[in-house]
Amino acid sequence: MRALAAVLVLSFAAVAHGGVLLHGGPSCPEEHGVQAYAHPESCNLFFLCTNGTLTVETCENGLLFDGKGAVHNHCNYHWAVDCGHRKADLTPISTPGCEHQFGIYPDGHECSTHYIKCAYGEPIPHECEPGLVYDERIHGCNWPDLLLEKCNPEAVVGFKCPTKVPAHSLAARFWPYPRFAVPGDCHRLITCVNGHPRLISCGEGKVLDESTLTCEESEYVPHCANRI
Repeated sequence: MRALAAVLVLSFAAVAHGGVLLHGGPSCPEEHGVQAYAHPESCNLFFLCTNGTLTVETCENGLLFDGKGAVHNHCNYHWAVDCGHRKADLTPISTPGCEHQFGIYPDGHECSTHYIKCAYGEPIPHECEPGLVYDERIHGCNWPDLLLEKCNPEAVVGFKCPTKVPAHSLAARFWPYPRFAVPGDCHRLITCVNGHPRLISCGEGKVLDESTLTCEESEYVPHCANRI
């Protein structure tokens, strides 16, 4: 891919960008479909072949090209891209609530179950899955017990892990990570990790069997079968 991009660049007297059609150079490697190729010098640019038509595209502000990104127009969030030797212009174009036109940002400085996803400079609120909080380090949602410096897992999950459980109890079978059912919830359970609660979802199509504290197919847990 890199070699092809270099050939394309060297074949043009002047490199156009911003979706400008390139004339006088080689045709795209494939006549049909859509293919994207890295620019050999700039992480902000990439070559796009659309049914044999070649253009040079520019990633939106906050995005860079890595050949894998699908955030917008083949580009990925800049913090997720390894540009290697290619240069990247990360100058922000800011709007209220958005540092860059495209990005993911925390909803304030405190522990939060919400975060902001920016697209075209518009801040759009998003919510983490139940039991998770936004972790700025990974640009996504995470267990609150992994952010103890600012999060209280008990407050987020709504459960306090006991310091010990009866030796012959169902929860004790999973020691040192005892499990507990969530009253009235067929789809989740609580696991205590190092004394902190984590809300675990059973996953699509499965429900919690309170008699075993494991997730099973709904057909094996009749009273939860109608709650899928």
